[in-house]
Amino acid sequence: MQNRFIPRFKISRISWRDAALTVGPFVLLVLLVLWITLHFIRPAPPSTIVLTSGAEGSMFGVYAGRYAKILARQGVTLKILPSQGSLENLKRLSDAHFRVDAGFVQGGIASLGDANYLMSLGSVFYVPVLVFYRAPQPIKLLSELDGKRIAIGREGSGARVLAETLLKANGIEAGGKSKLVDLEGKAAQDALVKGQVDAAFVMGDSATPATMRDLIHTSGIRLFDFVQGDAYVGRFRYLTKLELPPGSLDLGHNTPAQTLTMVAPTVELIARPGLHPALSDMLIQAAQEVHGRATLLQKAGEFPAPLEHEYRVSDDAQRYYKSGKSFAYKHLPFWLASLVDRILIVLVPLAVVLIPGLKVVPALYKWRINARIYRRYGELMALERVAFGQTTAEQRADLLKRLDEIDQRIITGKLPASVAEQVYVLRQHVHFVRNRIVAQGTTAKA
Repeated sequence: MQNRFIPRFKISRISWRDAALTVGPFVLLVLLVLWITLHFIRPAPPSTIVLTSGAEGSMFGVYAGRYAKILARQGVTLKILPSQGSLENLKRLSDAHFRVDAGFVQGGIASLGDANYLMSLGSVFYVPVLVFYRAPQPIKLLSELDGKRIAIGREGSGARVLAETLLKANGIEAGGKSKLVDLEGKAAQDALVKGQVDAAFVMGDSATPATMRDLIHTSGIRLFDFVQGDAYVGRFRYLTKLELPPGSLDLGHNTPAQTLTMVAPTVELIARPGLHPALSDMLIQAAQEVHGRATLLQKAGEFPAPLEHEYRVSDDAQRYYKSGKSFAYKHLPFWLASLVDRILIVLVPLAVVLIPGLKVVPALYKWRINARIYRRYGELMALERVAFGQTTAEQRADLLKRLDEIDQRIITGKLPASVAEQVYVLRQHVHFVRNRIVAQGTTAKA
């Protein structure tokens, strides 16, 4: 007997060609999503924030120091840059070349900076306009200061800008009968006490709480009562009318002796658009701890607040006021929360692609394998239709030759072991068609 060649199927656990053609595009899609995510993802938040505050010892400076202590507990350093006040803060924030992230800016001076470029993290406290003056009798109108010597603060302070605005509304301007003096804080206090000036505008961005307290208790010095408070608020939308009841400043001396009306702009925590959301959250959280308590001028929980005056409240601030800090930054140390936050930002879009992909890719792979078997069935059926018609000996020989070619392609094709049963069934069908052709030829000879 002659040894007959017994063909072997090239069967392996997996068809690497089909796997590559199926998984390859999916892997490229995953890499594309990963690249897009990493390209647009925010960098890790820096561990230092630069805040422009106010004069040394001023309310702005005091509050900045409290912010620094709160942020330090979370591993973030707050670098404080003293300034002349709100105006200098606004100019620093508006200057893209100046290294600063946020700062305190009082209302009423937005036109002197770039309000469209900057954003607000919220209003944080009132800064009342305190006008102290020397006079034998109380004055009712600011216009009565015309012809007097008035300390309005130094260049760069919000107090000076607001003082000039309010005085101008009362017909008092530089170059007129009045003498406007560049003094603020303790210097303005000493000049008023010594009689070197007749009135002084004192505000929190450039004056210390001690200076304001001393002037309130100094004999012969009066605090101006804005009896036209409603008119000022109506004309200058950034102002708020405040009232101090009798004795609220000093119960023992019943200061003030009657309800005192003041006007006050709100101070906003202004930041640049590039401030990282995590640092924005931390600054607002610090503001809540510092400014959230009830005081003589505000109710508990009144500040900070996402009130839009002259600056747009940032989207990150709006989100914080609605839902608070993210879970990671609320429960984890700053450095770890930053890492977790960035990992999640990468994983979410990947999960959107991977989860359906893990279901679709195996189905596509199986479809490709089955398609190769179904292709052989298609060839076999076409050949069978020809074979079962009227054929000559030469045609039957050609059909048998084509059957051998189909069988050869089945044998030499690389198919995974999972479809071995389908392959053997296909070869049985090939054998069945071959037998029918051979039988047809035998019958024809008979």
